[in-house]
Amino acid sequence: MQLIKAERQKKKISGAASIKSKLAIATCTLLQAGTQTAQAESEEWNVDTAVLYYSESDSRVQVIEPVVTAVKELDEDEFLKIKLVYDSLTGSTPYGALPTNQVQTITNPSGNSNYTTPANELPMNSTFRDTRFSAGVDWTVPFDRLKKFTLGGNFSKEYDFISFGGSAAYAQDTSDRSRTYSVALGFTSDKWDPIGGKNTEFAYMIDGESSSPQPKGGTDTKTTTDFMLGLTQVINRSTLMQFNLGFSNSSGYLTDPYRYISLVDGTTGTPLLGAGAPTDAFPYLYEKRPDSRSRNTFFWKTVHHLNEDVINISYRYFTDDWGINSHTLDFRYRYELGSRHYLQPHLRYYTQSAADFYVHSLTAGEALPQYASADYRLGDFVGTTFGLKYGMKVGKSSEFTIRTEVMNQTYNTVGALIGEQNNQVIVPDLSAVIFQLGYNFYW
Repeated sequence: MQLIKAERQKKKISGAASIKSKLAIATCTLLQAGTQTAQAESEEWNVDTAVLYYSESDSRVQVIEPVVTAVKELDEDEFLKIKLVYDSLTGSTPYGALPTNQVQTITNPSGNSNYTTPANELPMNSTFRDTRFSAGVDWTVPFDRLKKFTLGGNFSKEYDFISFGGSAAYAQDTSDRSRTYSVALGFTSDKWDPIGGKNTEFAYMIDGESSSPQPKGGTDTKTTTDFMLGLTQVINRSTLMQFNLGFSNSSGYLTDPYRYISLVDGTTGTPLLGAGAPTDAFPYLYEKRPDSRSRNTFFWKTVHHLNEDVINISYRYFTDDWGINSHTLDFRYRYELGSRHYLQPHLRYYTQSAADFYVHSLTAGEALPQYASADYRLGDFVGTTFGLKYGMKVGKSSEFTIRTEVMNQTYNTVGALIGEQNNQVIVPDLSAVIFQLGYNFYW
């Protein structure tokens, strides 16, 4: 599933030209998208609450995610921001096996039992469950009227994963407050503790009911360093433009410990079943990814204020040394329905090329590649999102919002022999619905 964010923010850039407060857009934000939130009184907390529901088609992953973000102005232009997120994930998810015209038996991630998939169905593990809790704190301190510094820290805990991170950002306005330069640095340390132990890369999947289970590894770690340069420019009284350049490097254990790849016959291209694997093993190999990854991003955003309405458009280009290139175009139009109501249509278009080591399968008897993964998220696909948001002011200092979106992802599997031979859909298209309720108030 795609990374889901239930986040709604009101932003303030104090003391700038009127366009900045009208458009309510952040200057170049830190790696965690932390920004100041508009305040009514310095002694009050501005609290954003939201509950997001995400549901994939075909009884796949479902997510319920409540989020609370609270911001307080401690002193003039000095802000404290606290954010809490809880995710609950359930449903079925594919781990890399191909569909075939025969029943398949696959070992559960714990390695202690098996499950079966009927013929002509994509194998999915219906026991998928996970929860995540994350907390983040940002503290913004002004040096003077043109300079400010932000320190941030975050923590995230899942059933088999724990993460700690820290960040620092510096922003400086020009003397006329029409331009802001910013630089940000972040560091994250993650620790994997896979259910049942870490599977050996490119090892055969051992029968979960075998009397002699294969020894597994323990925990492993990875680290990520992020660096960002930003520029925000007031174009005129109605237009604000933002540019970001991002650089990121990850190293350590980057393989997904639960994902595996089907072995297929070299002549027919059909998955091997009941043969081609050692005794007490199934014909699937666990994936292997590189132990480092460098990413580069370019982000451009423009907000234009009409007489009442606001147009918000952005573009993001992403590239990494795994061979993935992506383009994201995002468009929002806030249409005012009087002084207390608004509608905001949303359109997002995303396209991605496949990683260099992305495969649908591995051929039995052939030499193994250096790296390989059948994770559909690393494949070639196009995603579209259509949505509509409604906002309503409640009283003098609170707002209620409701958002509904439909997401579709179409995968390119041209040239995959298994599909041509067996009329199987290797990677079925994915659709999902997103529903979110939000309430902002002062406390």
